[in-house]
Amino acid sequence: MSQNALFQSVKGLGTPSTARKKDTVATLGVAEERNDHFVVRNGVRCAGAHLIIDLYDAKKLDDIGHIEAALRQCVEASGATLLHIHLHHFEPNGGVSGVAVLAESHISIHSWPENGYAALDVFMCGDAKPEACVPVLRKAFKPKRIAVSELLRGQGVSV
Repeated sequence: MSQNALFQSVKGLGTPSTARKKDTVATLGVAEERNDHFVVRNGVRCAGAHLIIDLYDAKKLDDIGHIEAALRQCVEASGATLLHIHLHHFEPNGGVSGVAVLAESHISIHSWPENGYAALDVFMCGDAKPEACVPVLRKAFKPKRIAVSELLRGQGVSV
């Protein structure tokens, strides 16, 4: 099965691309349309927004089921498309590392429950709204403090 056939069979994603704008691509003299999932954010054309999120004095960071449910809620709230979740539970401290792989990119988490700390990356392109994950994480883990930084990825990529 070709890579394109694989992506077409997964929820009708079509040709794999990390871009959003409609482009016409000439292939062997035949024009075809493809989706370009780049976005304009704060007036800047980019591949997407990458949020770096730190949770401090947070709860339930050793509960793998709770973490999976929170990641699923983030996917739903952001309007992203979940492809796969993989989480690993460490012993003896109970920390969890893992990723939700999205058609739009990913959400990753690394937790240190013994310190009440979790580091998350939320990177999404296209129409997904990564900022919608912040209130979900706040509700799920009840941190006393949350820090969010935003990076606009892929700035300056030519069309």
